[in-house]
Amino acid sequence: MKKQILILTISITLLSTLIPISNCQKNSPQTVARKEDIPYIKCQVCETLASQLYNQVQKQKTQISPKKITEYQIIEIAENVCNLKKEEADWILKIDIVEQGDKLELVEQDAEGMCNSECKTIERACSQIIEYSDTDVAEYIFSSKPDLQTLTNYLCKSLSKACSTKPPPVPKNRIPGEPFMAKPAKEAEMEKMMRSMQGMPGAPGMKMYSRDDLMNNKNLGDEDGDEDEDEDESDKFASNLKKVFKEKESKKPDWKQTISKGIKDSSEALKKHAYRVSNRARQWWGGKKTGQKSNAGKIEL
Repeated sequence: MKKQILILTISITLLSTLIPISNCQKNSPQTVARKEDIPYIKCQVCETLASQLYNQVQKQKTQISPKKITEYQIIEIAENVCNLKKEEADWILKIDIVEQGDKLELVEQDAEGMCNSECKTIERACSQIIEYSDTDVAEYIFSSKPDLQTLTNYLCKSLSKACSTKPPPVPKNRIPGEPFMAKPAKEAEMEKMMRSMQGMPGAPGMKMYSRDDLMNNKNLGDEDGDEDEDEDESDKFASNLKKVFKEKESKKPDWKQTISKGIKDSSEALKKHAYRVSNRARQWWGGKKTGQKSNAGKIEL
């Protein structure tokens, strides 16, 4: 089955909302982790990580009450809490690394920030701490039900050793990191919406295309030999989405309504395609069974 319908919907709605942001990213700071900074912040990251694990597990317990949280659900939190592609790691986006004397301090901000080198550095430090121990941490939380301080000691002193020694002083010639830049609220909400669509059919293979590709209908997936009917429907769908995209530039309607309509339209198109495939399969199977009965009759005669 083609994934163009879902790809087009996601790509156009995302790009039509974030065009001003993409224009500003030409001169954006580097987005690679500064590994040399990790020793100065590793203990603080570990303590924050322990707090996040504790609070997110408690939140999950509240959400599913009166059911009890399972060990698998805790493992899932532990596996995702340091991965910026997952919602559980959103806390990293609110942390700013501030140089104070010969120390680096983690300062929590009110809003999420743009993910540049400092954000990637915290993610790298977090991953190094939990690394292959996410299952051990989850099992400990599930079986021992520790309070926050006990969990912090277990993770940062017993398991990872992140806080077993005092961090070294920061060199005087260290190049300062980039200033914290709050992320526009629309971009933050769009990213959350994109994440929530990961489980939809075709989402794992979704791709992002440039504005020119979308408007010119170029390079939108490989040809896979689908029937003309499906291709015509995809072309019509792409044409309609391009129309919506152009209308958005001139009229600027509510972006949430545009996204919701695009998702609804793609869902309907996918349902129609699934119905046609199912119908063809039933026809093929019915013909096969008829042929088998006919052959059986000839043998009996």
